[in-house]
Amino acid sequence: MNDSRKSLGIPSRERVLILGGGYVGLYVALTLRRKARGKVDVTVVDPRPYMTYYPFLPEASAGSIEPRHAVVPLRQELTGMRLIQGSVTDIDHVHRSAGIATDFGDDQRVEYDQVVVALGSIARTLPIPGLQEFGLGFKYIEEAIHLRNRVLGCLARAASTEDRATRQRLLTFVFVGGGFAGVEAFAETEDMARAAMRHYPEIAPSELHFVMVEAANRILPEMGPAMGRYTTDQLRSRGMVVHLETLLESCVNGAIELSNGDRFDAATVVWTAGVRPSPVLRHSDLPLGPRGHVMCSPTLEVTTADGDVVPGAWAAGDCAQVPDLTAGDGAYCAPSAQHAVRQARHLGKNLARQLRGKEVRPYKHRHLGLVASLGLHKGVANVMGVKLRGWPAWFMHRTYHMAQIPTANRKARVILDWTTALFFRRDLVSMGRLHEPRRAFIEAAQSTPEPPR
Repeated sequence: MNDSRKSLGIPSRERVLILGGGYVGLYVALTLRRKARGKVDVTVVDPRPYMTYYPFLPEASAGSIEPRHAVVPLRQELTGMRLIQGSVTDIDHVHRSAGIATDFGDDQRVEYDQVVVALGSIARTLPIPGLQEFGLGFKYIEEAIHLRNRVLGCLARAASTEDRATRQRLLTFVFVGGGFAGVEAFAETEDMARAAMRHYPEIAPSELHFVMVEAANRILPEMGPAMGRYTTDQLRSRGMVVHLETLLESCVNGAIELSNGDRFDAATVVWTAGVRPSPVLRHSDLPLGPRGHVMCSPTLEVTTADGDVVPGAWAAGDCAQVPDLTAGDGAYCAPSAQHAVRQARHLGKNLARQLRGKEVRPYKHRHLGLVASLGLHKGVANVMGVKLRGWPAWFMHRTYHMAQIPTANRKARVILDWTTALFFRRDLVSMGRLHEPRRAFIEAAQSTPEPPR
């Protein structure tokens, strides 16, 4: 295509295909629009029409933020670019093309000159009996909304039954995984459930059971042993159960079996035990590392096992194995939002520099710190070596993520949500039937009498 444009005397524009519309995909596209305007034709592919800001999922689930405000609509922000709502099926970099499957069953191939692999990650599950059929994920906004409706729905049903075993099952919530996602979801959801209890006088506060299962010997390992112990103590002081060095062995139909011998029933199991690179990468000819990540150089260019750059291929974020130049030889960047956003901006700048014939630069970033929310006005933080707990850490958490969420539109909407929460209690309405939108209509149709003959 570029050759035909040149033959007609039309300036050549590089075809850049961005696979994935998450942190990396959005920020690379926005950076290219600023740094390479007029030099590129950008196409973004993602099955969802929005980018999810993952750190706000717990607050969206707990009702502190309107769920729509935790996502950024791609078409609204990426004006002037082509967007394809579909899933990547394969990458044939030798022939510079990628296969796309849309929701309508339409398969197509998209050709490119430069590809940015930003496919991210999916939940890393294990072959645990019952997990696939009974477990809930917590990686996308629809899962956060479903968890919120699930918890509030369980409270309503428990208040309406006098069967003790059924009540105990409905009021038991199990979270597997003690990383950032798991701890924040665990703490925020419990905080919401406790706040909702004032509307359910039929339920005693002691009947509410929140259980965390973590295979390691501490939670929040990225924050160090001291902050992990503090967080565990804080959660336990709220009556929450934290099982360390424990595995979930089975959850068939909610019958929970733990490796420490505990057996009980639960109506909700939330899986947050890690992530793995997108399985689509296995259907590509790009070099992969031992854990299935795309291998990259510090400049975010894809490389072979020998370190040779693969021309026209770039990658960043959770699906990429990027050397961490601040941690010495053999270290790689952790799969975090902080790295993903900065890598994306750096990748966009490097790609623009390459198109201008300039030298690309290596990515090097030392973590400024880590923050985690443990519910309203509660949190932990380790910022530039300074450890914060309680309200100061919670405030730091909100301040940091307010600065990081993209677009002024979303920043303003989230600030409005938080400001409103200062004067009004959080929204505790369950809309569980959102997941069955045709149920009432079907019931009405089934109850319609037969017409007289």
